[in-house]
Amino acid sequence: MSADRGAAAPAVPAVPAAPAAVAVPAAVAGARREPAYTVERLDRAQDLPRQVWDELAPADDPMWGRDVFTAMQGAEIGPDAYAYLLVREDGLPFAVLPLSAVHGLRLDRVVGPRERRLMAPVARALPRLVRVPMLFCGNFLGQGHVMGRGRLPAAVALLLVREVMDFARGHRLGTVVFKDFAPDDLDALRPGLDREGFFTVASLPDTELLLEQPDFESYLATLPAKPRRNARNKIRKFRRQEDLRMEVLDGFGHLVPEMMGLYRQVMDRADQTLDVLDEEFVRALSAGKGDGDGGEGGQGEGAGAEQRLVACFQGERLVGYLHCLFRGRGAVGARIGMDYALAHRARLYHNLHYAAIELAIARGCRHIRFAQTAYEPKREFGCELVEQTYALNHTGRLPRTILRLLLPPALEAARAQALAPRS
Repeated sequence: MSADRGAAAPAVPAVPAAPAAVAVPAAVAGARREPAYTVERLDRAQDLPRQVWDELAPADDPMWGRDVFTAMQGAEIGPDAYAYLLVREDGLPFAVLPLSAVHGLRLDRVVGPRERRLMAPVARALPRLVRVPMLFCGNFLGQGHVMGRGRLPAAVALLLVREVMDFARGHRLGTVVFKDFAPDDLDALRPGLDREGFFTVASLPDTELLLEQPDFESYLATLPAKPRRNARNKIRKFRRQEDLRMEVLDGFGHLVPEMMGLYRQVMDRADQTLDVLDEEFVRALSAGKGDGDGGEGGQGEGAGAEQRLVACFQGERLVGYLHCLFRGRGAVGARIGMDYALAHRARLYHNLHYAAIELAIARGCRHIRFAQTAYEPKREFGCELVEQTYALNHTGRLPRTILRLLLPPALEAARAQALAPRS
């Protein structure tokens, strides 16, 4: 989902640099010494050495590779400023919380269709009223986490949330969101969230397919009877299209312009658009640019999450793709693009996902995740819904009260609409 491209994003106000360290008091004399925690603010993901990043980041979530965050920093996908809160334990890196600032978030692009219709007259007449400055904590493009070495102590939760609110006030970002956090990850932050007055709302669930089969045929055999019949039928219909072929590509930078055209066809049909990827992001990520420690990265060892493009061609023309990332034993079908002129007759959506599932199984992945959209076909693939939560707050007391009244019903309605069965 992205900020409006029609107006330039306001400059980020200058604020004093964060103190190099904010200490948490040590234990009283005579007791066992507790660790001393400090926090500092980094401007770029590259400011944290790759080895440290990889030690702290979720081991099996490709959306938490450092190359994803460096690609975000050089692109225009919504946020206009980034920061990283680094917590040290006795001077050593212990946890990191990424921050993404959006100074002009379009509310009418993150609610459901009904709410968007109600807001349309206001958006046309007074567009400034539906744009809000917002600070996202976690991963703007993926599931929310605090990167770290195990569960957060209460002292770290208090320290981090306080620093988040200070950052929001300093940069005039009224609304603060811990985005798409799993319940356990959010519970670890509770001491800080409760102290600062955050409230929670269920967000759109993620979709995850557990992969315990040795090959794709075994995966199909584990599906219930009706989804299994539907899958085989869709695969047969695709194979009858003599002019179409599916390939898995290691390098695909030359296809980025075509990919973006197909991606826009999908986004034009999307109910909600918080983040909209641009060509610079896809090109930087596909090339591994800008993520080296002192130089440019590449596709080899140490270049971050591995990538493949599941690509469908009609002759030499790209007509569909699913961009897949891999990290540890996890895979993500990150973004999809399709030519809708032939998508239905070729059952293109399903077959791109089947090819990604087959690829993930062949690579030894234990799970693959897909986007927070199109829940009905993903249930048919065998995906489970992974519950996620927003924790929200505002730097002002009156706006916080209004948010508590208005935002939960709007987000719950959008969630119900997205999860509703469709023919």
